[in-house]
Amino acid sequence: MGKLAVYKYLSFMMLVFTVLVTAFVFFGLFGGYSNPATGTAMALLVYALPLLIIVEAVLLLFWLIRRRWHWAAIPAVTLLCCLPYLGTIYQFSLFSGADEARTGVKVATYNVARFGREINGAKAESILSIMRRQQADILCVQEYQENSGDTVNSGRFKSYFNHSAMGFEDMMVFSRHPIVASQIIDFGPNTNNSGMWADIDINGKVIRVFNIHLQTTGINRTQRQLSKQAAQGSVVDNSRILRSLYGSYTYGMGIRAQQADLVKAEIENSPHPVIVCGDFNDVPYSYVYRTVKGDLVDGFKECGKGLMYTFNEGKKLVRIDYIFHSESMEGCTYYKEDVNYSDHLPVFMNISL
Repeated sequence: MGKLAVYKYLSFMMLVFTVLVTAFVFFGLFGGYSNPATGTAMALLVYALPLLIIVEAVLLLFWLIRRRWHWAAIPAVTLLCCLPYLGTIYQFSLFSGADEARTGVKVATYNVARFGREINGAKAESILSIMRRQQADILCVQEYQENSGDTVNSGRFKSYFNHSAMGFEDMMVFSRHPIVASQIIDFGPNTNNSGMWADIDINGKVIRVFNIHLQTTGINRTQRQLSKQAAQGSVVDNSRILRSLYGSYTYGMGIRAQQADLVKAEIENSPHPVIVCGDFNDVPYSYVYRTVKGDLVDGFKECGKGLMYTFNEGKKLVRIDYIFHSESMEGCTYYKEDVNYSDHLPVFMNISL
């Protein structure tokens, strides 16, 4: 009788745990609707979704092994509801290569990390070679640097891209088609990030291309500051590290949310179909992702293949660089190239107008 009581108690606790995990998963799925400025806790759950989904899958397996089919239905239904989110990370391709032959405009976005602040121009030349090989028509660059030693990079890139438009000094749009207008999107004095748009005439059809670089997470800067303080003899305990990292990240979330709202307004006011490129410094399903995307099409979900990550450090599991487009266009191919010229990877998309 005692063993039966313990058995029922453990089953009950597992059921409670299953319900709690399921609740957190759904809060995470809807966390992107919560502005970080007013709902930080719910917005943060978006970043825990991959781990929560793994736990949910383990719980499904547990209940199936126990043959508790009615309780297994809870994680099973939850995982089905997660399929749209999983599609932002991984895309199955049953008909690989079916759209390769289709023609369109080839768009690329790349955070080049100021070309590593090089002085000889080697990285800039290598990146230009990639664009030539990929036959990119439009290139949106974030963290651009105009001078590499005595070389002016815009002059180098104009050997392939006939036209260019500069936002603030770290933002560029290069194009093989005429740029008929451009404008800076100023995010204000409290950030080094910004955006811009360029109206590009592609065979008589004007497309507004947005190039945006949203607020960084601040984690790397905070780590450097803490390391400097530790080197100077200051006591930096674990609780202080966690508080500093949490404060930096949540502050960045709030700033990015404001910038995303501004970009959304610019997109909605565009008189032309739009293509949105850039480094969002945020993950799919976040408030920033949902806000900027709006009614646009996420190119990776439309025609990407396999696992998509664009941050070139750590575990290489994070997608923070994106290409979106208006529904009047159609994506043909979407992919990244694995190169080590930056802490980001270049992303390419072929779009039929």
